[in-house]
Amino acid sequence: MYAVVEIQGSQFKVEKDQKLFVNRIDAKEGSKVSFDNVLLVDDGKKVQVGKPNISGTSVEAKVVAHKKDDKVIVFKKKRRKGYKVKNGHRQAITEIIIQGISEKKASPKKEEVITKKTTAAKKTTATKKTTAVKKTTATKKTTAVKKTTAAKK
Repeated sequence: MYAVVEIQGSQFKVEKDQKLFVNRIDAKEGSKVSFDNVLLVDDGKKVQVGKPNISGTSVEAKVVAHKKDDKVIVFKKKRRKGYKVKNGHRQAITEIIIQGISEKKASPKKEEVITKKTTAAKKTTATKKTTAVKKTTATKKTTAVKKTTAAKK
């Protein structure tokens, strides 16, 4: 079983007991973290793809250590100008171990009830609007007729 999850803006394919190095996470060493932005889950039989993510599914991991990545050299040069700058840095990373992929199945009954309520509410507001529009047009016509008959007399 594996999953594709988004962690700190990067997507990773993860499996149980896998070690990962990700951008620095604000969590203490030894603590557990959960990632809810799961994009894909494959359990060997069925593949679930999210639109854009799968609701109710999360990936649990344990923070092992906070480290620094290898040094990256940044060298800038403009030819014929005598301009050279050499800088470098070490990116802050976190080492995590994936402990499991949990799937929570949402009950479809709740979704059906919610959709029924919203459609009923839409119908009632639509009927109220149409009756109000009919009443206002009818009153405008009767007042216009009264004014024209009074002007003729």
